[in-house]
Amino acid sequence: MKAQFITNTEGKKVGVLLTLKDYNKLLDSLEELDDIRAFDKARKEDDGSRISLLDYQKKRKLRNEKVHRHLN
Repeated sequence: MKAQFITNTEGKKVGVLLTLKDYNKLLDSLEELDDIRAFDKARKEDDGSRISLLDYQKKRKLRNEKVHRHLN
């Protein structure tokens, strides 16, 4: 990654210029890091309980039917 720095009148670096390609690579890396942190957090908080997709869909369907009966 090649960067050009912007300096103030005292020569202190106050900004950076990146190519669009490098900028997008940096954003991709940050997004991947965020995903890894979210995964690690979820794994740490995991209580081990699971429900299959089919069971969830059945439960949701029953709940929706109950709501529709209540509204009608």
